[in-house]
Amino acid sequence: MGDWHFYFQLASLSVIVVYAVMVFRNVEPLTATVASVILGFAFNLAGPLEIGKVMEGSIGSFLGLIGFIIMLGRGLGEVLNESRVSHTLVHRIVYGIGINTKTRVKIGVVVSSVVIVAVLGTLAGGLAILAPILRPVAASVGISRPSLAVLMQAAGEEALIIGPFAPPVVALLGVTGISYLTMLTHASLPIAVVTLVTTWLMANRLQRQYSDELFEQETGGQRFVPSRRQLAATGLFVAAFVGCVVYGLALRAKTSYVVFVMLFLALLTGLAGGLGFGRIIGLLLEGMRKNFNLFLIFVFLGPMLDLVQSAGGFTALTELLEPLERMGGTAVLSVIVGVTGAFGMPAASAAVIKMLHEMFSPAALAMQLPVVTFAFSMLLATRITNFAYPGANMFAAMGFAESKNVKAMIRNGLTVAAVQVVFLIVYSILFA
Repeated sequence: MGDWHFYFQLASLSVIVVYAVMVFRNVEPLTATVASVILGFAFNLAGPLEIGKVMEGSIGSFLGLIGFIIMLGRGLGEVLNESRVSHTLVHRIVYGIGINTKTRVKIGVVVSSVVIVAVLGTLAGGLAILAPILRPVAASVGISRPSLAVLMQAAGEEALIIGPFAPPVVALLGVTGISYLTMLTHASLPIAVVTLVTTWLMANRLQRQYSDELFEQETGGQRFVPSRRQLAATGLFVAAFVGCVVYGLALRAKTSYVVFVMLFLALLTGLAGGLGFGRIIGLLLEGMRKNFNLFLIFVFLGPMLDLVQSAGGFTALTELLEPLERMGGTAVLSVIVGVTGAFGMPAASAAVIKMLHEMFSPAALAMQLPVVTFAFSMLLATRITNFAYPGANMFAAMGFAESKNVKAMIRNGLTVAAVQVVFLIVYSILFA
């Protein structure tokens, strides 16, 4: 009888398997999430009252909060775009570094992409602002479209694990309890360095191989030059952003603090940039509306994981992983966490981190896997996925760079993913 109970618990993990298969087959993520939640309720034999209570709790859950923060981040991005603060940041970075050589321009591309995407917390939104400024600059020194595309993608991907208010960072800090500085030094920056160095070398190779795929020199186009008001608003935004980060670190602020930061920065920057209060609220709502589907996905993801937990799925998984302690211990567990997240859980990065934590935290506690190593494996998993599979971020970077060379993007992606997997194994052996 006990064996049947164990297998039933283990079978409840099919909720996550079904979700992964559906998303891999290009089923709309919200549809896949809702279908998986329904399956989870079936495993728990939940009635209408239980279902209503679970969904009520989900709206105020940690994942629900992350979804709301993602909506607010998109709203802040609209305010920064309207006030031209984001454009001014790009202008100051790119022209501050200089645009007279390929190397300087590529450095400018990487730095500006990291800063803008880290601030906005969205790769597509950040690159949409960057692209009109970076394309003419790349054209002026003869950087090829494929080379620009891979640099933009890599810088944007790593920015999402560096920005203090980016969704993957907020999620990781929330589930692990480690500090932002610890995450930076032990996880984010090592991952970013390995990824960017690999992509830089690949970008140089692609530049030589596709040297004929150049941008047309733009004539008559007017280059963006920030006004005094835009410069002042940008300076105020940077000072306020840094101040919020320092204040949050000093007082060990929780995830909910990010809600205040997003609203505060939107209001302060919007007013400094000459926008009226009503216009700022309108832009916030406009941005939030664009990410409302993501909010719903996070609201449903919470119950999906909780239902697997209550059905005993994660407990059964911990039992199944016990032999690992004899095989290779924590190092093997760390690798399994990273590989499972990278190749088995296609979803928003914050959701993947939450799922990995729910699935493997019992085993990590039982086997005494260091929390920093656990955090590293979860974070790296979210990066490998976006390079290993041709997905939205890859095609967004390719589109904004006006490149049609899918082969170049996939070549870079597979190379980066392979290096990241090797890095995962080496790091796990050394620090698990």
